[in-house]
Amino acid sequence: MTTPFGAFALTRFPEDPRDRLRAWDASDAYLLRHLAEERIDLSGTVVVAGDRWGALVTALAAHAPVQITDSHLGQEATRANLARNGVAPGTVSLLTTQDAPPERIDVLLVRVPKSLALLEDQLLRLAPALHEGSVVVGAGMVKEIHTSTLTLFERILGPTRTSLAQQKARLIFCTPEPGRERPANPWPYTYTLPDGIGPASGRPVVNHAGVFCADRLDIGTRFFLRHLPATRGAQRVVDLGCGNGVVGTSVALANPEAEVLFVDESFQAVASAEATYKANGVPGHGEFRVGDGLAGVASGSVDVVLNNPPFHAHQATTDAVAWRMFTGARRVLRPGGELWVIGNRHLGYHVKLRRLFGSCEVVGSDPKFVVLRAVKR
Repeated sequence: MTTPFGAFALTRFPEDPRDRLRAWDASDAYLLRHLAEERIDLSGTVVVAGDRWGALVTALAAHAPVQITDSHLGQEATRANLARNGVAPGTVSLLTTQDAPPERIDVLLVRVPKSLALLEDQLLRLAPALHEGSVVVGAGMVKEIHTSTLTLFERILGPTRTSLAQQKARLIFCTPEPGRERPANPWPYTYTLPDGIGPASGRPVVNHAGVFCADRLDIGTRFFLRHLPATRGAQRVVDLGCGNGVVGTSVALANPEAEVLFVDESFQAVASAEATYKANGVPGHGEFRVGDGLAGVASGSVDVVLNNPPFHAHQATTDAVAWRMFTGARRVLRPGGELWVIGNRHLGYHVKLRRLFGSCEVVGSDPKFVVLRAVKR
């Protein structure tokens, strides 16, 4: 990536030579050009929210920025890209969306996230640190910036306008008004599960902003909850890509002796899973881990893996994440251990599972979804 701040070698995480997707896009480049052309003063506290793979903080490393991200993979990519470009450890502060933000922010740069709820939560959390002289610039591809996006900036921070588009990217300029009255932060949000979906029926679910389908139970999970395996005794179960944790919590409610590990690469998701688990007073053993899938889980140590894999990485449609989840599940399962997967019928997960496990069976299906079971032999 060539910018006014220098040229930088960048990759996504985990690094894959077959991956043709770049670790930056036109909106990153546009934002960096704007900072240089307008000679924005970067001598104060610079905060970058939503930096996807660390492109922005790597380019701005000389100004010791603070990165705030919800993505473990994005944070690991940032660490790798900083090291790759000779930036000393500790130069850039790496925070998560669950950490307290800096008390004062002089320049706030926002990569617009896919989730409007996450943007709302982050702007509300960051607003108290802004002052009259703060510079606020958002960035995203044109297809990522909607009227609702601009309305949030306007409602929470202050007067907002947009730039002309360049290479299908656009900037958002916002003038913060520190004294304005702001709405209360609605996140995390709690709702009650509907009846007829198993052990979690009528139970509370807690969602932090940015978790998929945060204000209601999505139809895919609803279908999965009706087809979960019956575990017995002190089996070790992994809710892989746990989201708000309702799947793993359902297993724990049905079998309090189960040891359930909740894993997600989203800090917001794992916080939601832990809150959901605790809100239900589950007597079992829950462990909550932010990480890269099943990395760090011992081989042959798990009885059941439950998985609803994503098929989007930001705006890109890909099966790479699902494939890595499936191969990780096969590694950590004991002989006779089972992987249970739900997915849209058209995704054809049964092909991948048969290739990995030798066979798989359909446990449940409807016109939209299919639940598959693969056993490690």
